Amino acid sequence: MLKRPQKEAIVESMQNDIGRAKAIFLTNLIGVKSNDAVAIRKNVRDAQGKVVITRNTLISRAGVGTAAEQLLKDLKGPHAVAFAFDDAAAVAKCLKNAGTLSELVQFKGGLLDGQLLSIAQVKQLADLPSRDEMLGTLLATFNAPISAFARVLNAIREQKEAGGAPQEAAVTTEA
Repeated sequence: MLKRPQKEAIVESMQNDIGRAKAIFLTNLIGVKSNDAVAIRKNVRDAQGKVVITRNTLISRAGVGTAAEQLLKDLKGPHAVAFAFDDAAAVAKCLKNAGTLSELVQFKGGLLDGQLLSIAQVKQLADLPSRDEMLGTLLATFNAPISAFARVLNAIREQKEAGGAPQEAAVTTEA
């Protein structure tokens, strides 16, 4: 049984996490095997997040007066709260991957930048590519015209070295 100071410390810690988090997800980890739960927590931690499992009354009390109040009030049944401090999509993806491994892990709601998310919206967020993948795609898009231009210049140089006159080359840009 937790004493009042311990409960107050948990509530205060969760309020700090709610204040720092870019996104909050409600899920369930009750019934998940211990090793799997540790793996889920590690994956979320690697994605700059945190998973907290505690009593619903403490979760609700921590949400009072915050943007997450609507999401965290009147909880019934087992819940875990996942906080995303950096990349919300990465934490959601970790939880979704855990859900594919164990049917017990399911989304129950979410909050992103102060706006409530439905279960479908949380799943859509989890399906987004990670931040690194999006930056890679953006970089490839920026480099495509430069690469195409370099290939055209190289083709013209090779034709001149071969002794032929340069011909019009069809330039295609990659998207």
